[in-house]
Amino acid sequence: MSITITDPALLAQLAAACDPVEVRGPDGEYIGTFQPPFGKPPPGLKIPFSDEELERRRQRRTGRPLKDILRDLEGGGS
Repeated sequence: MSITITDPALLAQLAAACDPVEVRGPDGEYIGTFQPPFGKPPPGLKIPFSDEELERRRQRRTGRPLKDILRDLEGGGS
């Protein structure tokens, strides 16, 4: 189900939310909970990397496969 919000003040409040928000009706009855997108940074946060730096880091693949890490954690690695 999708609901379109036309009230600019309500839209701004929900867009600024970093944590779940209880939604209640005019009589205080609980309607539901608005869950902002996971991993949404707080308003005003500036990422300290340029788009070029982020792309460069995406291209450079380092590390180990997860199966190797899990094997090591279970004590079966060398």
